[in-house]
Amino acid sequence: MKIMNRGIVTALSAIGIAQGLKILTHKKVTGKWDWKQIFETGGMPSSHSAGVASLASYVAANRGTRHTETALAVVFGTIVMYDAQGIRRHTGEIARLVNELDDNIEEISGDYPSLQYVKREKQLNEVLGHQPIEVATGALLGVLIGIVSAKIED
Repeated sequence: MKIMNRGIVTALSAIGIAQGLKILTHKKVTGKWDWKQIFETGGMPSSHSAGVASLASYVAANRGTRHTETALAVVFGTIVMYDAQGIRRHTGEIARLVNELDDNIEEISGDYPSLQYVKREKQLNEVLGHQPIEVATGALLGVLIGIVSAKIED
């Protein structure tokens, strides 16, 4: 008895695996274990890319590359990956600049008490999107997971 759509399980599994791998890549880069990485956006590999690529490759392996469902999954996946490395990454870069500006204004306000500057309690999240290599790695991971899932189902 099938409980859930295999494509959904494949995509969610790819997302979960990619999020788990972020803990390892963060450790390699910083030398510190940070279990919160499993809930963070951005980072290596892109879980968005892994999820949509696994779904597209799973659908292609089961329905064929000429099928409308494959076209929908590929186009949807392409838009998600473009957004992850484009718009969302640029939003994160803008957040970094705003945080730096906030720090600079706080420093300057110390010299000018009449400025009455109140620093925000929480900085903006700077890691929202992905570098192209993070998207490509997530997509490759997703394709592998999608193909394996399709082969296991056979």
